[in-house]
Amino acid sequence: MKVVIMAIGSRGDIAPYTGLAASLRERGHDVAIATQEPFADMARECGAEYRHLSGDMKAELASEDGRKWTENGTGLRNLRATLAIGKRMMHSLGESTLAAAEGADVLMLQRGVMVHGYLIAKATGVPAMGLELFPGMPTAEFPPPMFGTRSLGRWANRELVRLAAPLPTPIDGVLKEFQRKLGLPELGLTRTRFQMLDDENFLMPHGFSPAVLPRPADWRRGADVVGYWWSYQDPNWQPPTELVDFLDAGPAPVFIGFGSMATGEGERLSELISATLRRLPGVRAVVQAGWAGMRVAGDEVLTIGSVPHGWLFPRMAAVVHHGGAGTTGAGVRAGVPAVLTPVLGDQPFWAARLRAIGVSPGSVLFKKLTAESLSELIRQAVTDPGYAARAAEVGARVRAEDGAARVAEALERIPA
Repeated sequence: MKVVIMAIGSRGDIAPYTGLAASLRERGHDVAIATQEPFADMARECGAEYRHLSGDMKAELASEDGRKWTENGTGLRNLRATLAIGKRMMHSLGESTLAAAEGADVLMLQRGVMVHGYLIAKATGVPAMGLELFPGMPTAEFPPPMFGTRSLGRWANRELVRLAAPLPTPIDGVLKEFQRKLGLPELGLTRTRFQMLDDENFLMPHGFSPAVLPRPADWRRGADVVGYWWSYQDPNWQPPTELVDFLDAGPAPVFIGFGSMATGEGERLSELISATLRRLPGVRAVVQAGWAGMRVAGDEVLTIGSVPHGWLFPRMAAVVHHGGAGTTGAGVRAGVPAVLTPVLGDQPFWAARLRAIGVSPGSVLFKKLTAESLSELIRQAVTDPGYAARAAEVGARVRAEDGAARVAEALERIPA
């Protein structure tokens, strides 16, 4: 079966699908990953065919709208910047998704390209499913993750986004043009999204663990929580000698990294991390440069580039990160305590979940981050044995799951 996985965004938005692609290939499927050019090598390294999708999220985050997006965080106050970025990406996304879908027997769609892929599936009759990394279905149990963590009450939690369905968005014109080209009704963004969410024939497996967030009882049929999808790791990969020597030279360090967040803030963040570590005598650290380009020096700290989290995190005493879905999952899988510094999107949601299940002492919003607040949370994470014990317990449950197999089983039930 020819499977085309479509995903756009930052590295963390793409990486989980590489492991899923490798798992599907092991089961005999012919897999392509359609993504943006910066991640072409990731697609090819897992053995998948690479297909091009337009856009560059790193460039978007470095733009004025991107800076506003990261500064404003989560919720309605960030809606304008979100729509501005979305409108630019939508202008060319339709054509590239249509080209990437050519010859597919099944489309698997990450959130960033889900609406376009769903429309292509409706127009062509090709089966499709949505692959969510965070809760994508409305529920009474919690508010939409993109709108913060405070409950609005059961009715509003579930209906808040649906109430916005009749409202126009700046993206509607571009999307209606795409619908017109496909010969579909011109519904615009929000009405199309709710048509998709209500379509019980459109499967929506969610790639996180029920140990972290159980499936809400009011989700429709076909929306399930199946377990994490892990980034592909080259079996021939070897860690840098410098990193191995550092790990062997003392007790387990703390990982500190902010992934694709904070582009251009490397100098400020490097100084903040140095100040944090000065307040934690005896705590060693591995700092990942990330898109910010951080660099921290010292006898008890090592700055690294890209290293697979699946290899690195189990060797840490705790992990400090921005709370992206994939990094959150890797930390939980490793069975070590976590401290999150959420920036936007679903990140505050995952920070709240990790605290709720007892693997984190808490979080601090990235824009409010100080050496004092961060050092205190790290101190709690590495000195209170309760966090380590609970993290080990949850990690064991997560490692026993096979989210990729659950997706493959759903795929293989689709009639040929």
